[in-house]
Amino acid sequence: MRRFIPSLGSALLLLIAPIPGAAQAGDDDSPPTIEEHTSEMEKLDGFMPIYWDDADGKLWLEIGRWNEQILHYTSLPAGFGQNDLGLNRGDLGGSRVVVFRRVGPKIFMEEPNLTYRALTDDPLEEKSVRDGFPSSIHQGWTVAAQTGDRVLVDATDFFMKDWHDIIGSLRRSNQGTYRLDASRSAPYRERTRVFPQNTEVEVTLTFTSDQPGGLVRSVAADGGAVTIRQHHSFVQLPELGSYTPRAYDPRSGYGGVSWYDFATPIEEPLVKRYIRRHRLEKADPSAEVSDPVEPIVYYLDPGTPEPVRTALLTGGDWWAEAFEAAGFSNAFRMEMLPDTADPMDARYNVVQWVHRSTRGWSYGASIADPRTGEILKGHVTLGSLRVRQDYLIGEGLTSPYATGTESPDDVMAMSLHRIRQLSAHEIGHTIGLSHNYIASAERDAGNMSVMDYPHPRSTLEPDGTISLESPYDEGIGEWDKVAIDWGYRQFPGGGDDREALDAILMDAAARGVTFMTDQDARSANSAHPQNHLWDNGEDVAAELERMMDVRRVALDRFGESAIETGEPMAQMEEVLVPLYLHHRYQAEATTKIVGGLYYTYALRGDGQEPLRRVPAAEQNRALEALLRTLDPEELKMPQAVLETLPPRPPGMGGGDELFRKWTSPAFDAVSPAAAAADATLSFLLNSSRAARLVEQSALDASMPSLADVLERLTSEIMQYSGGDAYAREINRVVQQSYVNELMSLAASAPMPQVRAEATFELDRLQDMLEDRESGERTQQAMDFVLANDIERFLERPFEAGSSPNPPAMPAGSPIGMAAPLWLEPFAGGVWEMPTWGFSEHR
Repeated sequence: MRRFIPSLGSALLLLIAPIPGAAQAGDDDSPPTIEEHTSEMEKLDGFMPIYWDDADGKLWLEIGRWNEQILHYTSLPAGFGQNDLGLNRGDLGGSRVVVFRRVGPKIFMEEPNLTYRALTDDPLEEKSVRDGFPSSIHQGWTVAAQTGDRVLVDATDFFMKDWHDIIGSLRRSNQGTYRLDASRSAPYRERTRVFPQNTEVEVTLTFTSDQPGGLVRSVAADGGAVTIRQHHSFVQLPELGSYTPRAYDPRSGYGGVSWYDFATPIEEPLVKRYIRRHRLEKADPSAEVSDPVEPIVYYLDPGTPEPVRTALLTGGDWWAEAFEAAGFSNAFRMEMLPDTADPMDARYNVVQWVHRSTRGWSYGASIADPRTGEILKGHVTLGSLRVRQDYLIGEGLTSPYATGTESPDDVMAMSLHRIRQLSAHEIGHTIGLSHNYIASAERDAGNMSVMDYPHPRSTLEPDGTISLESPYDEGIGEWDKVAIDWGYRQFPGGGDDREALDAILMDAAARGVTFMTDQDARSANSAHPQNHLWDNGEDVAAELERMMDVRRVALDRFGESAIETGEPMAQMEEVLVPLYLHHRYQAEATTKIVGGLYYTYALRGDGQEPLRRVPAAEQNRALEALLRTLDPEELKMPQAVLETLPPRPPGMGGGDELFRKWTSPAFDAVSPAAAAADATLSFLLNSSRAARLVEQSALDASMPSLADVLERLTSEIMQYSGGDAYAREINRVVQQSYVNELMSLAASAPMPQVRAEATFELDRLQDMLEDRESGERTQQAMDFVLANDIERFLERPFEAGSSPNPPAMPAGSPIGMAAPLWLEPFAGGVWEMPTWGFSEHR
């Protein structure tokens, strides 16, 4: 077998043309020396020297590192401050390995194609792969001055390009067609610096549009002229062979880098995968626990206010315990970023406190060496409005303002507890870890992981009060220790001990400490009943019932005590929304039990159970719990809300985070129920879930079938007869949602049996509705319109628009917007599972 490091080094040597010799002194057409050309300029000396020409406002770049692989990446030191646009302060952009080469008077910055390699000592085999796929020349210059083999080029236009694709991002967000205005753009000298191993250049860019979009107008001083800053980093890459990559294991919880190795023997996998992690080496390799040669240090944005500052520092420092378990003492710490330091500087791992006009995601991103997976810079973006949303949730659960002037310490404590957990979570991504959404289901064995998305835990006390005493876990979790131990443990003599690494994961699995991530959690058709965002409990259906109890108690006492004295009464709605929808994510998780599968990321021979179906009894209990979320009595609004919540006053318009209203401007007593019910039904009647119900009953007659589930839903929803007039009105919108979801299944489900069952149930419903005699005029009318909707659909089942859509849910995750779906890991480049470079998070 070939040793990895020599092969990797060989594979990445670029066979390119040698550098032509310097022009001879005295040649008539020879360029001036660099010293002559820059005599009136300011020199910033270091890794790649920069010359600042203040008279012309130009940046000149000295190039003397020929054929050396260098990392180039861009970032945004100043952003748009609007979650839906992205483009936040602190965002890391694309990174690439580049080399500089010269052809006559031209200088090229070329990116070799590292996705396709040949890790071999045979240069001809290596060349055959390199010639099979294109490289990319990102920039070309003409030599302006030369001293020896060093040349000078005018790099102003290079740095001033829209490298971060601001124009494309705004176009894709339907915010207009923007242009880069060179007359209103310039280098940003204050943040252009050069150090021994990195060169940092910042520029101010102005983008203009004649028709700016509404989101841009809402955050820019003038939407027609948007000015932000873009940052470039050239970074010296580590010497190949000085760092030993660790092979990826799907059970380990890491993202990584991957590429094709066409020199691989036929019997071995073509794609090579290695995890992303920081370099961490023991000062004493023989010691069981040793200080590192260099610790991992993360720096907190000095603009972070108290008490958030202390919470973020505390949460970040939790990781020291995990590294201790992996054999490293004093290996991780948090510090405040010096006031004079640049957070975009490649030398600093940074946690930034970022302001936006809207709530949104927090990100844990990193810049890694794509050749090996070594993390070179971690960068966390924490949205400053997140803590306010947790405070809002606490207010809704406890209605703490009996007199209107209280300062609810438990609500503040819950919010800061969440911020500590959030700091640890996002830093976890930047040290290589993926989400672990099964951790909350394994919590009965203790605190499992900060890499889950936690829903706040509230407790209904015997006296009827709701306690926020332990809303989130404190400290690092058991899975986090396992993951860091697996990814960072250093073995005597260097290299990997595959048996020892395997034992770390299998010992954890034997203790009920496992890993599952986004691809098995986010999608509407997800099948694992314990892998979900924002859920709690090993038995998610039982937890849904418990949360419904808490929700009901909180709703029944909800009123003006949810807001402080002096606040507009209409502001009760902001607090009401997350309380009314307190169960939404637990309900989504519970739908996964129906037609669900328990499975693991098992490897052949590791002893794990790869797959088993959720037992029928669990599925039936889950269906009962879900039916409770469709019960009109549970979907009623509190009487105090209906009697005291007025229309919005001037200056307090609506928005995505409030309920949609059929009764606008008055508060709507029914449409929130329609949105909540449709959320449950759309997840429950997902086409993939329906297909699994068909198949599981065919393979095992004791399992619930799709027909069983539809018959149960029809009985509970379409034949509802209890409750008062208000409850019956709510039931009617639930009926409409159920019919809509059936029509969706019948029209578009890929599995023909699913379409057949849904169509058959619609036909049954039409007959029932046409034959039913109701004493209520409204129910008669509802039966009539639903029967007509079904009839039109059955006549033209593939035509959309047979019935109106339900009101949209208020914005949710990160209790801000719908989460983007995780894309499958790919072969080639850096992939981050599950965060595509970041974590998105409430």
